[in-house]
Amino acid sequence: MELPELAGLMTTVADTLRTPVTVEESLELITTSAAGTIPGITGASISVTEKDNTIKTLAATDPLVSEADELQHELGEGPCIAAALSEPIVQVDDMATDQRWPLYGPKAAALGLHSQLAFQFRAEPNVRGALNLYADEPKVFDADARYLAGMFADWAAVLLGWGRQETTMSRALESRTTIGTAIGILMERYQLDQNRAFTFLARTSQTGNVKLRDVAAGVVADAASKAR
Repeated sequence: MELPELAGLMTTVADTLRTPVTVEESLELITTSAAGTIPGITGASISVTEKDNTIKTLAATDPLVSEADELQHELGEGPCIAAALSEPIVQVDDMATDQRWPLYGPKAAALGLHSQLAFQFRAEPNVRGALNLYADEPKVFDADARYLAGMFADWAAVLLGWGRQETTMSRALESRTTIGTAIGILMERYQLDQNRAFTFLARTSQTGNVKLRDVAAGVVADAASKAR
């Protein structure tokens, strides 16, 4: 996308921010943006625990992801369950051969899901949630994918008023990644908080049908051109 096009699109999206954004809409933005930003990801969801330790999905990008989430809920095992209930980060490089979930693994592979990554976020004392990422190829998640996934999990935690064990939103924004830099620029330019800046970036991505990382690169390039 050329910078003049991006500028016009950002103006259009800025007008939409005058309308309150619901938590449900923001969570959907997080899952769709994660699926469109992290290389190799085919779908994403956000799940949370109830007081009785049952788990429900709040936002899923497509029916296949919802089916995989529900399968884990029914079987009582899988990366989604492990992250939501106990482990901060759960990564599976090959569902067909991983021995940790003998019931879920083969069923997930049969659905065409071969890699999975889940990040826990939490509200004390005992409420948990997880950002779940799915891929249709094995060995998808490298260090960059885990870092980006961690940022999206942070945003989900902030929206729900929860926290994350492994990292914080401020740490993510202090990094020099393109997305973090773009969010910082938007916060300053439009006087937005972190959540609204992310929403701005995600809405621009969806409205223009452009990958979030490409929108972020455009924001950084636009800021650089204006600084000259």
